[in-house]
Amino acid sequence: MKTADYLDQLLRKYSGTFDIYQPYVIHGKEYPAYGYFFSHIEKYVLVREANMWSADSYEHVLFIETPEVNRSVIDESYRLVKEYMEPVLVRKGAEVPAEGHMYSYLTIGLIAERPLSEEMKKAVKHFKFEKGYRFQVRGFSQAHIVCATMEDERVYTNYVGRKSAKMYKDNFRDVREGKPEICL
Repeated sequence: MKTADYLDQLLRKYSGTFDIYQPYVIHGKEYPAYGYFFSHIEKYVLVREANMWSADSYEHVLFIETPEVNRSVIDESYRLVKEYMEPVLVRKGAEVPAEGHMYSYLTIGLIAERPLSEEMKKAVKHFKFEKGYRFQVRGFSQAHIVCATMEDERVYTNYVGRKSAKMYKDNFRDVREGKPEICL
């Protein structure tokens, strides 16, 4: 299976709820795609002016295609989360996110041609970045990593990214069967 076919099908699935930008450039380096999701919920009494609370939730997904996952790809992923996604996409250069921020998930979607070595399986499993803002009053950011390998059709995640694994696994079947994804 080709990484481009897999990514195209995956982006169709994401596009139902995410805004997708293709390609996406960060500090002069081009990545195949970036996805953005936003949700706002609020609770009020009788009229909107009597707002009891509100919460904003975000997810940012950056896709990376690579022949193989090695230490430099893992380091680049961590650097992207720490030096770009969290300060620029979440805090927008400010000290803390905007009021009402509940959480931001920062997801790296690695799509690799070759299977992972045992060392890289451990690196993906132990990939971790979490940051709270003002003792969680302004929410938190959390990094998820999902790695799909084309040759053996396997999916690897860190602990907090495990909920995405099913969609990535199902995507192998959908590409093989040529199923078009219907976005609602």
